[in-house]
Amino acid sequence: MTNAIKLNQPVRNNWTDWRMMKDNRRRKLLVQYAPERVRAKALKKNDVLPAEITEIGAKMLADIPRDASLTRVRNRCAITSRPRGVVTRWRLSRIVWRSLADYNKLSGVQRAMW
Repeated sequence: MTNAIKLNQPVRNNWTDWRMMKDNRRRKLLVQYAPERVRAKALKKNDVLPAEITEIGAKMLADIPRDASLTRVRNRCAITSRPRGVVTRWRLSRIVWRSLADYNKLSGVQRAMW
């Protein structure tokens, strides 16, 4: 039963596993480097500017860490760190979301009635 939800296991930090910790680090880098990244991409993609300035933009973009890119951030469940089937509004996997919704633990969620 390795896929069971492990909520009461002792851990050294507040992350479920190393993947979640890595994703959180990437999210922090994304916030930190976002303005600089936008400026560098604008300089690099601008055709009106001289080639030297676009090269400066390309160099600036190369100096930014790879993990600061939005494509390297993965939506994960906040409880189990499951990467697939995440309900975006609550940041929970569909399995955890369903189990919490069944016992009325999520605000604003109601079982379908018709």
